[in-house]
Amino acid sequence: MKKTVVGITVVGKDREGVVAAFTNFAFSKGGNIEKVNQNVIKGLFGMYLEVSFAKSLDVKKFDSEIQGLAKKEKMDVSTHHETNSQKNIAVFVTKEPLCLQRILTNAKSLKGRIAVIVGTEKTLESMAKKAKIPFVLVEDKDQQRAEDKIIQICKKYDIDLIALARYMRILSPNFVWRYPNRIINIHPSLLPAFPGALAYAQAYERGTKIVGVTSHYVTENLDQGPIIFQDSFKVDPNDTLEKIKAKGQKLEADTLLKAIKMHLENKLDVRWRKVHIK
Repeated sequence: MKKTVVGITVVGKDREGVVAAFTNFAFSKGGNIEKVNQNVIKGLFGMYLEVSFAKSLDVKKFDSEIQGLAKKEKMDVSTHHETNSQKNIAVFVTKEPLCLQRILTNAKSLKGRIAVIVGTEKTLESMAKKAKIPFVLVEDKDQQRAEDKIIQICKKYDIDLIALARYMRILSPNFVWRYPNRIINIHPSLLPAFPGALAYAQAYERGTKIVGVTSHYVTENLDQGPIIFQDSFKVDPNDTLEKIKAKGQKLEADTLLKAIKMHLENKLDVRWRKVHIK
């Protein structure tokens, strides 16, 4: 019998006894803990447990009982079951269309379903409507209010994977910890060189001979997450900044799509902060 793997994320106010409460719960259900990561930042506690079960698991009963424990421990807990056959994808966008367009054009080739598009403004709403995918606007400037709404959206659509398609907002640990190794971002450089939003301008000013693009999982350390895939293109000395940007944006879209496909096809495994391709 194939083992069942359950990912458990626990987020809340840091205090003693939380780790023991959830690991003991997993053991009491006959689970074997395969991964455990925990962090504390400014009093916020985050933990990810990956638990495997050799025997058949009553998923509904398990989820119900762990929510009872979550209430008792005053923690926000979610479970992610690898038995899900149809992966639900959320695409987060701002205003640049190319990455979203590439994902939508190739939607049928993905081993998952684009369940919702979340935008910080309405610029790309028409693309979502044309594709007949729900578009939810979250334009709150207050980060906590915005993330509270996004958390509820992701719960509503039972999201398995989040793709940041040139999403121009920073995600806090409170959000990122809920989707460990399940948020994919694209960065317009071969990280860690030229970090930030002006990567192409910096590359142009330095006379870079090769410009790269990096897809990576998102962690609380922003652009320092495990690298999934990198690609690059050569820069001609006569290339203008606009031409470099155009080439880069096309490569961003290709690289993000490739990373999404690799994730959905279960070809990626993160160990010791490195991505290993199966």
